Amino acid sequence: MPVKQLRLLKVFYLFLMLSLSHLLIAGETHPHDIEAAKQFINEALKVNKSYISKNGQAFFKKLSKGQQPRATIVGCADSRAQTNKLSDSPEGDIFMIRNIGNQVRSTMGSVQYGINHLASPVLLIIGHSNCGAISAASSDYSSLEKDIQKELRTINISKGIKNINGVIKNVNNQVEIASTEFNNKLSNDEILIVGAVYDFANDMKQGPGKLNIININGKTNPVEIKQTLSNL
Repeated sequence: MPVKQLRLLKVFYLFLMLSLSHLLIAGETHPHDIEAAKQFINEALKVNKSYISKNGQAFFKKLSKGQQPRATIVGCADSRAQTNKLSDSPEGDIFMIRNIGNQVRSTMGSVQYGINHLASPVLLIIGHSNCGAISAASSDYSSLEKDIQKELRTINISKGIKNINGVIKNVNNQVEIASTEFNNKLSNDEILIVGAVYDFANDMKQGPGKLNIININGKTNPVEIKQTLSNL
């Protein structure tokens, strides 16, 4: 093979490897097309119709009167981390905030609204196994979009950290941030700030799909957490 063609082949191979590594860092692939989009919208309309029929007018009349959510939740935007693992009927009960990496500071206004204005007695921060944001934040994400980089920069974990360890570290960091923001409410026993990991990959060896409580008001010792939960 001529030297020029060999060089071009090497450049193409390098480009291919960089493209694949970019996808692996982001933890995402894109197998869908416009037909999948149309199918989703059609299914969403059918599900909505069934939802309306199942609940009836009285249900929506009650919702229209206002909200008094028992929990403000900061969760990851990952499509695998949904509220059905927490409540069979989250409407009116959960004030849900989601972003990449389940971060408090980047959505602090929403968190403040849930705690200070809707008077949620619980702030629950949920990370999850196999988190793409954690994988990216612990790697070189300089090739990603600027706005994504901005969000990843506020995830304070070590480079190269194992994903589940990074998830746990990040949840504890977010609890600390929230505890500082709502220190007065904590001091007056007006709120519980809880950190948890939804472990569908069973990385924590507690069973696949389990919601593991790892932090309550800054306490991370498993014995203390167990004792606190038993007193709730």
